[in-house]
Amino acid sequence: MRDLKRTGPWHRLVWKEESVVNLSFGIVALGANLPLSERDPAATLRIALGILHTAPGISITATSRIWRTPAMPAGSGPDFANAAALIATRLPPQEVLDSLHRIEADHGRDRSTGRWSARVLDLDLIAMDDRIEPDMAGLRAWIDLGAEDQARRAPDRLILPHPRMQDRAFVLAPLAEIAPGWQHALTGRSVAAMLADLGPDALAGMHPVRAAESPGFA
Repeated sequence: MRDLKRTGPWHRLVWKEESVVNLSFGIVALGANLPLSERDPAATLRIALGILHTAPGISITATSRIWRTPAMPAGSGPDFANAAALIATRLPPQEVLDSLHRIEADHGRDRSTGRWSARVLDLDLIAMDDRIEPDMAGLRAWIDLGAEDQARRAPDRLILPHPRMQDRAFVLAPLAEIAPGWQHALTGRSVAAMLADLGPDALAGMHPVRAAESPGFA
């Protein structure tokens, strides 16, 4: 049985099952900046979180607040709704990623529109335990990729931790609400430290969503 408990500005979900052995810890980043039917992006994230929590073998243990963040690159589309979630799972990383992709597809996600395009839902597996995938050299190569190559190249396999997480305030700011002390498996930097490394300008235009905000982003 799974219960939803409120702990401050975010939600904490507790998995109440008889056996919780052999569970892995994972981080999922969520984003959306296109409406789906009459649903605004923030509402889409809330629904996606509920679906993920009921996915076989996966339980959400904590979620951040939903943040409003500018699209990247600047001016490339409407503002995003972003959030982070911690999961407990018995599944290997690839099966977790497959579950995320199924949820995206069920929401009409079209992966043929290119990288960094506007989207109805984006679910990224950021990390699983202290796993490094495919290996230290492969992860380092993707982390060190230049800006031009980042725009035109995408991995053909799962890379863990996500090679761009340390560069993205829209991932780190929500994640810092629920796992500030989590440490990167390769660099050893904590979430709080990686966010601080970006500097104060990285949070420009970003803020947690309030229910009283304008229609379409509540």
